[in-house]
Amino acid sequence: MSRSAADRIAVAVIGAGFIADYHINGLRAAGGADIAVLVGRRAEAVQAKAAALGIGRAETDYRRVLDDGAIDAVVIATPDDTHARIAIHALEAGKRVLLQKPMALDSVQCRAILAADERAGRRLTVSFMHRYFPEVRWLRGQLEAGAFGAVHSVRLRNATPGADWTDWFFKPGNVSGGVVMQLGVHGIDLVQHLLGSIESVAADMTTARPERQLADGRRVRTELEDNVLATYRLAGGARVSHEMSYTELAGCDRFRLELYAERGTVWLRTERGMAALHAPSVTGAPGWSAPGLPEEPPGATHHRHWLSMLRGDAPADDTAAAGLRSIQVAETIYAAARAGRRMTVGEEGEKAGCA
Repeated sequence: MSRSAADRIAVAVIGAGFIADYHINGLRAAGGADIAVLVGRRAEAVQAKAAALGIGRAETDYRRVLDDGAIDAVVIATPDDTHARIAIHALEAGKRVLLQKPMALDSVQCRAILAADERAGRRLTVSFMHRYFPEVRWLRGQLEAGAFGAVHSVRLRNATPGADWTDWFFKPGNVSGGVVMQLGVHGIDLVQHLLGSIESVAADMTTARPERQLADGRRVRTELEDNVLATYRLAGGARVSHEMSYTELAGCDRFRLELYAERGTVWLRTERGMAALHAPSVTGAPGWSAPGLPEEPPGATHHRHWLSMLRGDAPADDTAAAGLRSIQVAETIYAAARAGRRMTVGEEGEKAGCA
């Protein structure tokens, strides 16, 4: 797709659940796109949501969208077990695709999606929203410039009370893992986006809350993991501890990251604010300081970048390959926890599937 900034892009959002709102609001905040269709499984519910959001067309069969030549691109925001099927169909139909994380149930499905993307001429983007937060963009720029010298260690926490708005998050088959696949892949991508490849993993995990009560009063039993501690060794030599929890009542504001480097300490999304640094040789200040960060509507930068790639104004990013890599690391977390030892990422190949 080669278009000018004045050309509007017709987007269909496939999936009418919780995360669809982020993409719809983000696209509108970004500007330059028309949300032409909302697709959901239940006709009455998707029609009501489309009307509430000001979307003129609602569908229950995503294939009608893929057959529509007026639709330029699709956002896939459906349950995990549908990602591979819908993404491959969309790519085969010639649509540009923004695919919600996790990319697929396992690395086998990820490779099938990437093969379809190669045949389609590289039309796939995987949605890693945390990359686009202002504090993450700032930190990546600082790290690329070498401002803090060698990074020694990182502490990362992804934690929420757990999803209570639907039951499919807790059912093997609909998903291939618990907190690692639902929250941890965000952190895995963030580590690799900022600091480079994760080379090896050690992990311990448990299911602390085997019974869940959903917001509608239903109770769901699950054996999927909800608390995990993983440690990573990075290609650049840094060590990372990654805490993942689906039972933390207060939760994190998306994530909490602490970075300790040769010339300074950086904290993101902590009690010190969105970003804070203690780096006297860098800032010239003796104590903690905060960088100036832009304010922006949630999702605006993320979706603006995606639309820029669709128009040909920005080069393709690495998120398709990163989507596979995040699943490979997740699979290695499961394998390392089962084996009770540190494992190289990909050591068991495709056998390192999720529990």
